[in-house]
Amino acid sequence: MLEPLSPLIALAGGLLLGAGAAMLLLVTGRIAGVSGMFASLVRISDGGPPWRVAAGFVIGLPLGAALVSIFLRAPDIAVTSSAPLLIAAGLLVGFGTRLGGGCTSGHGVCGISRLSRRSLVATATFMAAAMTTIFIARHLIGG
Repeated sequence: MLEPLSPLIALAGGLLLGAGAAMLLLVTGRIAGVSGMFASLVRISDGGPPWRVAAGFVIGLPLGAALVSIFLRAPDIAVTSSAPLLIAAGLLVGFGTRLGGGCTSGHGVCGISRLSRRSLVATATFMAAAMTTIFIARHLIGG
């Protein structure tokens, strides 16, 4: 049984993400922005990718994680934050996604692979914001 954090698992995951993003681009002509796909599932008539493709992609993400946890030893994860804090964090991520015009998958995976300057700046910005937030929350506030 492979360890979940082994380089082979990371390589396989990266190859699968890249293949999925490339296949979605070839089939629909759209990049794999998961937040945009999720939004198109909520509002089917927004001109996004066909809802069946979006549903398959969005449903495939947790399904893939479930399959990996079945066939590999799942890492020990303990969520120590409160439910209200997690909900607030999720809402802030959604707000940031709309404000930045895309999410980590759209900018980080697809945009950088296309050498999009906008995506390079967006990815650097959200990574810096994430590091700053973690530093403040863990070291200054103590949460």
